[in-house]
Formats: sequence, structure tokens, C-alpha cells
Amino acid sequence: MIGGKYKSLILWKLMTETTLRFSQLQKEIPSATPKMLTQQLRELEANGLIHRQVFPVVPPKVEYSLTNFGKSIRPVLESMYIWGSDYLNNQGLQVNCSMTALNEAK
Repeated sequence: MIGGKYKSLILWKLMTETTLRFSQLQKEIPSATPKMLTQQLRELEANGLIHRQVFPVVPPKVEYSLTNFGKSIRPVLESMYIWGSDYLNNQGLQVNCSMTALNEAK
């Protein structure tokens, strides 16, 4: 369910904000092409981890948020972040992705 290239990062970003629009996610994850981001979002929605709300306006407005099921994965992602950060620190390296600890996030 979270095995895609950007799925865990999308979920992480949605944990720091109540909702995010597609363009905001693109800015937060610049290495993801629009096609890849769309595919990852659709898979997360199909698995019940995120909710996609479409507003009937011109231009179209779409917002993404975590479902209760999506929120339940937070401890798993936090553990993965801590493990990865500790590993990199022990190797003398720094975290080089756009993820920040959730207690440090906006």
C-alpha cells in the first residue's frame, strides 16, 4: 500500500497539513512528475489511505486529505523516519529529502 516511490512522502506531507491541493503536492515533491504523482495519489485513494475531494469550480479544484485509515499509518512512518535518520547520522550523513520530523514540521 505504501510501496510506491512517492507514497510514503505523500502521506508524510498530508500528516503535516490538513489538506493539500495537487499543485501544493507538486511543490512539496518536485522530483515527482505530474503523471507519477497522479498515479501514486490514485493508488493511495484506491487503498483508502487518502480522500480526494473535487470542487465543481473553474478551474477545477481538488484537495487531498488523509482518511482515518491513512492517519493510522503515522506510527509506522514515524518509525521509518527515525530509523532512517539514525542510520544516516551513524554514517556521518544528513537527511537529504524533504521530510522533516513531524514535531518539527509546520
